[in-house]
Amino acid sequence: MTLKQACQVRRWMQLHGGRHPVELQVWDLVLILWVLGWAGVPGLLLSDLWVALPLCLLGYMLPTAYTQMRLHLHRCGKLRCDWLTAL
Repeated sequence: MTLKQACQVRRWMQLHGGRHPVELQVWDLVLILWVLGWAGVPGLLLSDLWVALPLCLLGYMLPTAYTQMRLHLHRCGKLRCDWLTAL
């Protein structure tokens, strides 16, 4: 997922957050964990906590994994995802 796509989804969430408050909060959590994944790498490298680096990688990949999971569930008819049009 590119930064532009993440911004487009975020904008959609802001515009439609009143009708989809839980989705807005989940997307905010996904973005927070994504930023923590990026910001955690320098600290972990400086403190020699190599064991926690996979957590940073997971945080980095979370927005893409989340959107792919929602797309799959939407296509299967298990979950409606209106913000897919923003991608």
